[in-house]
Amino acid sequence: MRLSAVGSVYEAGRWQRQPLSPTQQAVARQKTITAKIIRQHNTGTTDQLALHFDALASYDITYVGIVQTAKASGLTHFPLPYILTNCHNSLCAVGGTINADDHRFGLSAAQKYGGIFVPPHMAVIHQYMREMVAGCGKMILGSDSHTRYGALGTLAIGEGGGELVKQLLGQAYEVARPEVVAVELRGQPKPGIGPQDVALTLIKAVFATHFVTNKILEFIGPGIASLPMDFRNGIDVMTTETTCLSSVWQTDATTREWLVTHGRLQDYQPLTPESGAYYDRVIQLDLSQVGAMIALPFHPSNVYSIHELNANLDDIIHSVEVAAQPQLGEGLALNLHTHIHNGRLYAQEASIAGCAGGTYGNIHAAADMLAGQAIGPTGCDLSVYPASMPVAAYLMQSGEAQSLTAAGAIMKTAFCGPCFGGGETPANGTLAIRHTTRNFVHREGSKPAVGQLASVALMDARSIAASVLNGGAITAATDGDWASSPAVSYTFDDSSYRHRVLQNSGHPKVDFSLQLGPNIKPWPEFSALPDQLLLQVASVLTDPVTTTDELIPSGETSSYRSNPELLANFTLSRKDPAYVGRARRVQEAEAARQAGAKPALRLPTDAPLRLGTLIAAQCPGDGSAREQAASCQKVLGGWANIAVRYATKRYRSNLINWGLLPLLAPNFQPSTGDWLWLSGLQTFIREEGSVLAGQLWHNGTWSPVAFTIGNLTAKERAIILAGGLTNYNRQERGEAHVTNI
Repeated sequence: MRLSAVGSVYEAGRWQRQPLSPTQQAVARQKTITAKIIRQHNTGTTDQLALHFDALASYDITYVGIVQTAKASGLTHFPLPYILTNCHNSLCAVGGTINADDHRFGLSAAQKYGGIFVPPHMAVIHQYMREMVAGCGKMILGSDSHTRYGALGTLAIGEGGGELVKQLLGQAYEVARPEVVAVELRGQPKPGIGPQDVALTLIKAVFATHFVTNKILEFIGPGIASLPMDFRNGIDVMTTETTCLSSVWQTDATTREWLVTHGRLQDYQPLTPESGAYYDRVIQLDLSQVGAMIALPFHPSNVYSIHELNANLDDIIHSVEVAAQPQLGEGLALNLHTHIHNGRLYAQEASIAGCAGGTYGNIHAAADMLAGQAIGPTGCDLSVYPASMPVAAYLMQSGEAQSLTAAGAIMKTAFCGPCFGGGETPANGTLAIRHTTRNFVHREGSKPAVGQLASVALMDARSIAASVLNGGAITAATDGDWASSPAVSYTFDDSSYRHRVLQNSGHPKVDFSLQLGPNIKPWPEFSALPDQLLLQVASVLTDPVTTTDELIPSGETSSYRSNPELLANFTLSRKDPAYVGRARRVQEAEAARQAGAKPALRLPTDAPLRLGTLIAAQCPGDGSAREQAASCQKVLGGWANIAVRYATKRYRSNLINWGLLPLLAPNFQPSTGDWLWLSGLQTFIREEGSVLAGQLWHNGTWSPVAFTIGNLTAKERAIILAGGLTNYNRQERGEAHVTNI
């Protein structure tokens, strides 16, 4: 793979790196696929985009909060197609009636406001969007970080719920013009290589250096023609783990055929860069050089070739265990070496699931390898989750489901649980191999805070099948004489959708009542930004990168996502369990201050102020788009994050939409329990380019500190000043007072 940070022109399949004048460059930028799609959706300027999307998508962890927030902001109907799926909280035994109550709420919201409701177990969110909605030249916004439909010519972006609320209210998605990175594919994959192998190769190459962070990847080149559609989809959905903003692919006859199969020829159009298109960066990838890969715990970028792993097993496993320790803290240790036997690393559980693994192409490949074979009773368990009921129906029709079950695999329904820790949880101390999207610590469902620890390695479905047939020993699908036949002609039958999915887009029933369960609670009241804040440093996170899963855990919290106060109790519960207690005590002190008590701390000023908390971190926000990573801090009285940098645009946007200051300070090194006094906040937010001066109370003295905040749009400044998006929308509607949602 070759990476170039030099802007280049793509002409007639060749790269020209001659310098362009600013005027020439501006013209050449408009020749990319990305620019063409953005022009059709942009109401802003060339450099400051204001985008309006063709459709929205959410699942059952996020849509309740989004609808509630939009309702409080004046929502009367869904002004564009809004698809509500139910693929995360599908298991309704967790939390009593909570999850099913959320599903009933979602159905009622689709009826009341005019939306599309996909019942539980029918499809994972991204497969439904691929099959039924995405199309060439479209833009889609989803409240899930893996919102990626680029292989179908769609620019799709995953964001926190606040950005979807804006679209529901007719407001724009604002972002500075992102750079576009060409990913030129050449050659074709070797037998046994799958989309996850290519995706992990790409992630390994770009993640650590932030080479594509907040940029758009545009896949071009002759290698695309060698890839079936599901192969492309499998690479595309994993681009989220590179930290790019979005991705899109040139389209061809394969794209057209896939859309025809799904009854949507009208959604096809040829998309290819014009001759002379300018790209800000270039990645050149020869598919024939990609080997079978594995991402070891605890990140999708912790990638090795399986051959490299097996040749240097002890050294690599030792380095992985050492690197994992800071994420685990005292009392826990990653002990992968206990799974090494006779020079091989063994897994005890395997899954092929979700938006990355559960496509027909991946399951067909695994079924082909497992046909006529036996997994065995004491080897590695294998669960297969087709990504939609149409995929499952075809697997039954083709006989491949029978091949899988006869070999000993367990067929399950369309469910994202293995990916986010909501299902398929391995036993304590074990290793799982999965064709899913993430392998962060505790994403597999274990609870390190109570002494449970399992781990996940990401692999392609083909190598997973090879490993399962080898008793769980990590095995490359390129090794051995595995049976392989081309995929049979796939037939898409949408009967299950026609008979069960509520298609109510554009037909709101305004008098219909939302169905509220006892766990569906309104957001608490939030105040506007005061001019002065006294903030306690409630947590200091020293990891190079902090994931959203560490800010608000995924698995066991999912049933409480519709209850802001209960959910907030899980904030940083795995990373800093004392955080919630510290934040609650400051909230109590603020309540006492409002009742007339004076802060015990001697302040540099007698001016009015408000008490709250902040989190200091190196680089927070990698991973999920879940807005709760920010909203839970707000519920607990949080007012700021202070970081060296923010891992993703979406986490920074979540902070802004919830009225938290995304401050920057490269040398800020406080201790937990310190106090930060900030004054002149309103002027700082209003005046672009200004520096915020503060005072840090550390070791008994006040010391001056200074912060910046990066680029903010005028609307983002107004949202922060209002104390969050809902307050801002109420102000725009002329409501003088903030009331409970």
